[in-house]
Amino acid sequence: MEPISIGGAWTFTPAVHRDDRGHFLEWFRARELSETLGYWPETAQANCSVSRRGVLRGIHFSSVPPGQAKYVTCVSGAVLDVVVDLRIGSPTYSRWEAVRLDDESRRAVFLSVGLGHAFMALSDEATVIYLCSTPYSPGREYGVHPLDPDIGIEWPTDTDPVLSAKDAAAPTLEEVRRAGLLPTYADCEAYVESLRKADPRNR
Repeated sequence: MEPISIGGAWTFTPAVHRDDRGHFLEWFRARELSETLGYWPETAQANCSVSRRGVLRGIHFSSVPPGQAKYVTCVSGAVLDVVVDLRIGSPTYSRWEAVRLDDESRRAVFLSVGLGHAFMALSDEATVIYLCSTPYSPGREYGVHPLDPDIGIEWPTDTDPVLSAKDAAAPTLEEVRRAGLLPTYADCEAYVESLRKADPRNR
């Protein structure tokens, strides 16, 4: 697990074993992830998203606790995957980092609770799958506009972004902050610490 510039997010690049039959890889290894997190990761739901070129999904996040941690990879095609720090009080609040996920490197991204997630399809079609620590809960799910200039994500400019009606109508980061919907860094850290304390291996 390799940390990115935003605390609470890591990338994982698996070893890909190729031969004349095709290839094999282990795209998710709970033990390695748990050694990084300090607790055993919960998997409550697995999602699959298929997008055409230019489709932009996000920025999505969930209220904390419990929030929703995600482990994301692209199994077909390529996407630009973006992590945004939405935690009020975080040293990297409002910062973002982009990671290319594709079916060649097979890289994956883990993002902790409180972090925002978005991605854009770079190939004609891209299939993204992700494991979630909690199930989808409509009343706890929120969004920030992915083109908010105050965040300034540098999306590819060679194609027009295609947004859902919901994402296109999403508020800016400042509007979400004023509405009191953003998680706090302290709450996120406290919740993660509670998961560590609850892990029987840490007793």
